[in-house]
This record gives sequence, C-alpha cells and structure tokens, in this order.
Amino acid sequence: MKPYLELAIGFARTGVTGYGGGPSTIPLIEYEAVKKYKWMSEEEFGEILALANTMPGPIATKMAAYIGFKVKGGLGATVAILTHILPSIIAMLGLLGVLYSFRQSPIVSGMVQGVTPVIGFMLAEMAYRFFQKGSKGLGMTKTLLLAAVSLIFVQFMEWHPGILIAAVLISAFYIAHRKEKAEKSANEEFIPVREKSS
Repeated sequence: MKPYLELAIGFARTGVTGYGGGPSTIPLIEYEAVKKYKWMSEEEFGEILALANTMPGPIATKMAAYIGFKVKGGLGATVAILTHILPSIIAMLGLLGVLYSFRQSPIVSGMVQGVTPVIGFMLAEMAYRFFQKGSKGLGMTKTLLLAAVSLIFVQFMEWHPGILIAAVLISAFYIAHRKEKAEKSANEEFIPVREKSS
C-alpha cells in the first residue's frame, strides 16, 4: 500500500505545483522520482525523458505513466496519472470562473509575471545538468555540436523536437550497431590468427 500512497502524494504534488504544465513540471517530477523517493537514477530519468519526447501526448502524463508502471505495474501507472491530472482538473473547474473574472487584474498579472522567472530557472538548471551528462558521455566537442545542430533545426528550421530526438536515437542506434558489428568481425578474424600461430 505504501508505494501507491507515495505515487499518489508525489504526483499530486507535481500536478498542483506544476504551474504552466508541460516542460515546467519535468523538474518537479524529477525531484519526486529521483531525489525524494529514489524510484530511478538521474541517468534513467534522462533516458526516459528523451524517449517520452519522441511519442505523442503530454510529456508529464507520459512520465507519470512510465514511473508509475516501473514502481507498481499497471495499477501504479493509473494511480500516478490520475493523481497528477485530477488536482489540475478540479482546480481548473473551480477557479476558471474566478480567474476569468479577474483576468485584467494587476494582481493576477503580477502573479503570472512573478512565477515565470522561477520556472525559467528550473528548466535552465535541468538543461545544464543534462548538458553536463552529455559532455561526460560524448565529450564536450560532440555535445556542443549536437546542441548547435539542435538549435538550428528546432529554432530556425522549426522542426518538432520529437522528430529531432527520434532522428538522433535512430542515428545513435545505427552507429552503435555498425561499431558492434565491426568489433565482432575483427574478433572473428583475430581468433584464427592466434590459433594458427600457436
């Protein structure tokens, strides 16, 4: 029962505090999944985030589904998704009329402007950590090159990020497969030479 309760509490928190939805909730989900409850490592979270970006649908809901499934199977996924989205739905239904009435209020406008830099910082901090992980795995030169290519395709050529991520994943798989095949054939050629010399 405890894992279900933890999933419910963790994803209810991300649903309530994830102002703006979408990418702004990712650092909150990472905190719950990696730091607080330790359902997965930072590396696994990064990998799942990259894969989730290649699939259709809201990113936060996909992350909730995966993490819930990892912790407690299908029922865990259901608990995580429902507790993540229900607080937002209830709040939206309850406060929509009030917010609409005060949409021109300087107080409401100030609240929106005040929270935006905080969300920006959270996303920037997460992006910096992903950049550090990338530079450790690929090296600084390849990481900077991939970042520059991504900027060109997404910002200037207006590609959907999911298409770019899918292209990178397919390319990485192809390169790794070719490398593994080359190493295997090199080993097969090397073994008979050793046997012959002995």
